[in-house]
Amino acid sequence: MKKELNLTHVVHEIEPVFDQSSRVLILGSFPSVKSREGHFFYNHPQNRFWKVIAGLTGEPVPVTVEEKRAMLLRRHIAVWDVIHSCDIYGSSDSSIKNVVPNDLDRILQAAPICGIFANGGKSGELYVKYCQEAVGRPCTRLPSTSPANASFTLEKLILAWQPMKDLLDLYGEAQIGANDE
Repeated sequence: MKKELNLTHVVHEIEPVFDQSSRVLILGSFPSVKSREGHFFYNHPQNRFWKVIAGLTGEPVPVTVEEKRAMLLRRHIAVWDVIHSCDIYGSSDSSIKNVVPNDLDRILQAAPICGIFANGGKSGELYVKYCQEAVGRPCTRLPSTSPANASFTLEKLILAWQPMKDLLDLYGEAQIGANDE
């Protein structure tokens, strides 16, 4: 007999990070309990997101929310999640039910996003199911930076996330660099 989980209805309250110079959009599924408690993305101390982004950009690993936000904006990276609200058990993506997606046009109409990347298979699956048709653009699925994805070392994650960095190099830095000087 399958055990029933006590799902809680949760509304996403973390504002997206982006500005008019954002070139790539990284989407998670829904904030973990630790991220909801810390009011910022990838707040679980064992999540490797910030180490991956730092490894790709050559920057030091940010510690504070302010440092994290500044690094993303400096590197032309937008971050948000696919889901606006859902029923969920703790941080378990596999328990997600009754999804209401975020309106990604909020970012896509404000910034010249040249690529959308999903942080993990579940966020990619949710993007395809709830957002792709409305957005009219595919996303590239990258391996999850979650500690649950133990089969990927930090080094393997950085290599696997290189396509995001390559796209930034191609469309972001070259075009923006002249404007920043």
